[in-house]
Amino acid sequence: MVCPRPQFQLDKSIVSLCSLGEDGDTKAYWLSKTPLERLESLEFLRQTLYGYDPVNDRVQRVLTVVDLERS
Repeated sequence: MVCPRPQFQLDKSIVSLCSLGEDGDTKAYWLSKTPLERLESLEFLRQTLYGYDPVNDRVQRVLTVVDLERS
C-alpha cells in the first residue's frame, strides 16, 4: 500500500528567517497541530529531501519458508 503524497504548498509571504539563538514561535506552532498533521508534514519533508517515486521506493519483500517438524 502506497501512502498518497500530501499536497502542500509553500506560502512564501509567511516565511521568516531567524538565527538559532532566537526564541521563535515554532514550538507553539507545532504543539497546536494534531499528531497526524505533524506526521504528514514530516513525511512531506522526507519526500522533499530524498525524492519520491512510488514505483521504486518500496521495501523489498523477503519471504522465508520454514518446514516445521511435528513431534
